[in-house]
Amino acid sequence: MAPNTATPSESVAQREVMASLDDDGRTERLIIADTTADDAWLSVPVSGSVALQDWQ
Repeated sequence: MAPNTATPSESVAQREVMASLDDDGRTERLIIADTTADDAWLSVPVSGSVALQDWQ
C-alpha cells in the first residue's frame, strides 16, 4: 500500500475534531464530531469497537 502523500488544504488544516463517550443508560456510544462544520459527526456503539492496543 502506497503512503498518502497528499498535503492538507488550508480548510482541512483549520478543522477541530473532538470525541466523547455518551451513555444514555442503554448503550454507551462513541461520538466523533468536527466542531467547525454543521452536521459533521458520527456515533458508533462502544461495544463494537476495538481497543487501541489490539490495532497495533
